[in-house]
Amino acid sequence: MWKGVIPAVTTKFLENGGLDNDENVRCWGLQMDAGCDGLIVCGSLGEGPMLTLSEKIELLKTARSVSNGKPVLMTVAAASTAESCEIAKAAAKAGADGLMVVPSLIYHTNRQETLDSMRAVAAAGDLPVMIYSNRVAYKVDITPDIMEELAEDSRFVAIKESSDDIRRTSEIFSRLGDRYAVLTGVDNLAFEALSVGAVGWVAGLVVAFPKETVAIYQLLQQGRTQEALAIYRWFRPLLDLDVSSYLVQNIKLAEVMAIGSNDRVRAPRQPLAGEERARVEKIISQALATRPALPSLS
Repeated sequence: MWKGVIPAVTTKFLENGGLDNDENVRCWGLQMDAGCDGLIVCGSLGEGPMLTLSEKIELLKTARSVSNGKPVLMTVAAASTAESCEIAKAAAKAGADGLMVVPSLIYHTNRQETLDSMRAVAAAGDLPVMIYSNRVAYKVDITPDIMEELAEDSRFVAIKESSDDIRRTSEIFSRLGDRYAVLTGVDNLAFEALSVGAVGWVAGLVVAFPKETVAIYQLLQQGRTQEALAIYRWFRPLLDLDVSSYLVQNIKLAEVMAIGSNDRVRAPRQPLAGEERARVEKIISQALATRPALPSLS
C-alpha cells in the first residue's frame, strides 16, 4: 500500500509559538516537488507530543492540501490508549489516509498490553495502520512475534522498522513474507534496508535534502546501486543527525541552512546553541559544499 520516500515532516512555528501554516505549506510542498510519495505529520520529528489535538488536525489538513492526492498519515503517539484512540478517531474524521501508531509514550507495555492497545487504536480509527516499531526511542519492542499476531487484523498493513538492527528487516521477511509493507525508519540504515527488501523510507533529513533522498530511493529501484551508494556515502554524516536525542533541533538547523527555513521548536526544546550548534553547522556546511550533482532518474 505505502512505499517510496515518505517524509516524517517537521512542524513550523511562528515566533509567538503558534503554527506557521504558510511555512509548513512551503516546506512540505518542496517534498512533493522533489517526488516524495506521501507525508507523515505529528511524529517525533514533527514534535507531535508537544501539539494539541486541534493543532494535529490542522496540520493534517494542511498536509492534505499540498500532498497532490498522495497519502497523508497521522502519527498516533500518546500516553494512554484512550488518548490514542481519540487521536485516531479525529484523524479519520479529518480525512487521514492512514495512521502510524506508537505504543504508550510513558508506560512501557508488556506483550499483551501492546497487542491490546494497538488493536484498540486500529479499531478506533478504522484506517490502514503503519506499526511504528522503535524499541530504541520508545522502549517497547514490537517484535515479529507481535507483528504476526497483529497480522490477523487487515487494518495493519505496514511497518516502520526502527529497531536500529538491519537483521530485524530480514527477520520480518523471513517470518511474514510480504504480509506487510516494510519501510525503514532509520535514516543512516536506509540504503542497507532498501537493499534487503524494504519498500520505502520514512525519512527525516529528506525535509532539508528532498532531491538527494528521492534519488537514492529511485536509483535503487532502477538497479543503479553504485550511483545510489555514492550519494548515500555523501549523505551519511547528515543522516547520522537523525539518530540523536536532538534530532528535531539537528534537522531543523539543516532546514535553516539548506532551504532557508527556521529552527523554532516548542519548549522544553530549545534550538541548538554554543559548541553543539557549531558542530552540527560544520557537518551541514561541509555537505552543502560537496553536494553531488544528481544523475538523471528517467
